[in-house]
Amino acid sequence: MNTKRLLICLPFLAAVAVACSKHNEPAGHAKDDGHGHGEAHTETKDGVIMCTEHGVPEDACGVCKPHLAITLKPGESAKIRLPASDSAAIAGVETAAATVGPIADAVECYAELAFNQNRLAQITAQVGGIIHEVDAELGSMVVDNQCVAKIWSAAIAEMVAGAVLTHQTLDRERKLRSGRVTSEKDLQQAEADHRAACQQARTFGFSEEDINRMEAKSNDPVYLDVRAPFAGEIVARTAVRGALVEAGKPMFVLADRSTMWAMLNIPESDLARVKVGQPVELRVESLPGRMFEAKLDWIGAEVDEKSRMARARAEVANPDGILRANMFAKARILTRSAASVVLLPSSAIQRIEGNDFVFVMLEDDLFDARAVRVGSKLDGKVQILEGLNPGEIVAVNHAFPLKSTFLISRLGAGCADD
Repeated sequence: MNTKRLLICLPFLAAVAVACSKHNEPAGHAKDDGHGHGEAHTETKDGVIMCTEHGVPEDACGVCKPHLAITLKPGESAKIRLPASDSAAIAGVETAAATVGPIADAVECYAELAFNQNRLAQITAQVGGIIHEVDAELGSMVVDNQCVAKIWSAAIAEMVAGAVLTHQTLDRERKLRSGRVTSEKDLQQAEADHRAACQQARTFGFSEEDINRMEAKSNDPVYLDVRAPFAGEIVARTAVRGALVEAGKPMFVLADRSTMWAMLNIPESDLARVKVGQPVELRVESLPGRMFEAKLDWIGAEVDEKSRMARARAEVANPDGILRANMFAKARILTRSAASVVLLPSSAIQRIEGNDFVFVMLEDDLFDARAVRVGSKLDGKVQILEGLNPGEIVAVNHAFPLKSTFLISRLGAGCADD
């Protein structure tokens, strides 16, 4: 509450402080008890003992009996009579009707975004050599099978030369066999040697057509094309032109960011409510106002012994590339949805003695301090499971003065037993 609001509320609370807070006196206060109540604090009306100071049944007067807060069950209430009909307005209390709408029960947790590991690849050199050319930059978008670098090495040249030789030998053996100059066995051996050489060439990315083409250009240097295994973005690069690279050492990291993984940390206490296939809503801290939909596709088999959290994963679409690895997000795993429930703003809920209360407006100066049972919470709204009907007028903002009125006699501001 800001200073201005506090200054407005102080006179209101002071007015409440002089109200009688009767404590368990069956016959009422005696005449002239020092509080200016007249002949008696109570009277009987239609067989009900009334608090004459506040005009409500004595056993339900919340001003006189703030201890009721610990006894009320959802749907039960205590009456709060204000000093004047404009007291609530002076204190800035804002009211609104309880509405009916949809809400989803959910498990809330934190998540960290990561690359989709099924669409992440390290582009490596199949054989050691010297990097002759680098055709992709950090951040470059590449297509499937695009050449990203060229490598030269003596081993590559030797392998290609061997494949070319086996092809030439096979052609010669075929001609000799057609003239019955050589045996069928020699032709079969030549075919086997050529197949083996071509198979080795394929492991380096050379096709049989490439071998045939190189045969016509035997004096040209042979370079190994390093290619992207799928379309994506170069997110890391170590390749430098002229550098010596080892076989199997990553030159680039390629990521397809059209989908990302949200790695969730689910509290152990919520695991029983979570199942694979449930929808997940993600709100990224650095992207306010945006909500991303995903689906839970994996739940870890163990709970971390220190954090008591289980890891889980949800795949989220990222068509515009706005989501990036290592971003933090708040996740809601939707476990159950309800189409028509009673809803209030979260600000309407007041916590008293460990229970949830709302203040229902009965008259301009009379409110029900009603115990309620709350359910799911979403986007500043809370589901009321028990204790409130749709359309009832509730204090939704600045309800603290009403709560103070309910509890102020605990501090000795109301009348006490003499």
